[in-house]
Amino acid sequence: MKFTVSSSALLSLLATTGKVISNKNTLPILDYFLMELSGKTLKVTTSDLETTLTGSIEVDSVESEGTIAAPVKLMLDSLKEFPEQPLEIDVNDKNWVILINWNSGSLSLPGASAVSYPAVPQLSAEKKELKLNVDTLVNGINKTIFATADDELRPVMNGIFFNLAPSALTFVGTDAHKLVKYEAEIENEETAAFILPKKPANLLKSVLLKEEDDIQIAFDSKNAVFKLKNHTLICRLIEGNYPNYNAVIPADNPNKVLVDRIELINGIRRVAVCSNPTTNLIRMNIGDNKIGLTAQDLDFSVSANETISCSYDGQAIPIGFKSTFLVEILSNIDTPTVVIELADSTRAGVFKPVYDDKQTSSTLMLLMPMMLNE
Repeated sequence: MKFTVSSSALLSLLATTGKVISNKNTLPILDYFLMELSGKTLKVTTSDLETTLTGSIEVDSVESEGTIAAPVKLMLDSLKEFPEQPLEIDVNDKNWVILINWNSGSLSLPGASAVSYPAVPQLSAEKKELKLNVDTLVNGINKTIFATADDELRPVMNGIFFNLAPSALTFVGTDAHKLVKYEAEIENEETAAFILPKKPANLLKSVLLKEEDDIQIAFDSKNAVFKLKNHTLICRLIEGNYPNYNAVIPADNPNKVLVDRIELINGIRRVAVCSNPTTNLIRMNIGDNKIGLTAQDLDFSVSANETISCSYDGQAIPIGFKSTFLVEILSNIDTPTVVIELADSTRAGVFKPVYDDKQTSSTLMLLMPMMLNE
């Protein structure tokens, strides 16, 4: 295997695919890149057995094709030190030594045979397929991933729920305290659902930034495949039944607060400095077109309060929220104004962005309140 390639193109490909590598690999071969050269296409694969990411680039010239397992850390550490220039990569098929030559020097790295590299899982004949606009997928992941849980006892909540219905795709993330539901209009006739784990969702988020074309998604009961222009991500799905999220969204919240989102976030951050560090409780007294924010920590005799103007018609409501969750939710809404829908101090608050024009998607965020000591 011998070819010439741009140093920056190779580094970019290895750095992207290398994000899959786990620190706790059970198989030593998983600490290697699987590099396959066929024609002028160099294909690089990495895997942690749960998630596999494949990427490809065109190389400049080829003397001989082949396959090699190349050490991840050594390859990345050495390529980071090169300015943009052509590199000649020569692999010895007998002892798997990788020789990298450039115009003023060379380096030698120990490779390995690629025979023991795990095979990529294949989808069953009952697979379903879907074509998705790249912005819809990016927005769905970005809006919901922060609300997913890290719960070993309820693994279904550790991922993003994709719920496919005719003409709509719903993304849901929840950790039982907060919930986000993002619904987008799409062209689709299928009804299906799957739970995408957090790690491949984060990987997709970073790889999709460079994409413009539609994404091809195929999935069965165990795995999903996301086909991009130069990358393919294959991952094992989380098995199990996702909680009935629609049951926890209040159907009727009569009290609606319209408030400037940034002003509210900044007010919460200022007041939350004096909240109890274990609960992060912040009290909101809503009424008379004002939101009174209060926090106190009786152990250290500190307290803070601030009043923010809002638009509100409804009965006065005192309600408590965890300030860190409140800031997280408000930071993940992208409009200047937000509407908060409330029933009373014991039921969940619903947060929605306020748009000036009609949207093809809708976002709903829900936060459970905390007990207030009157």
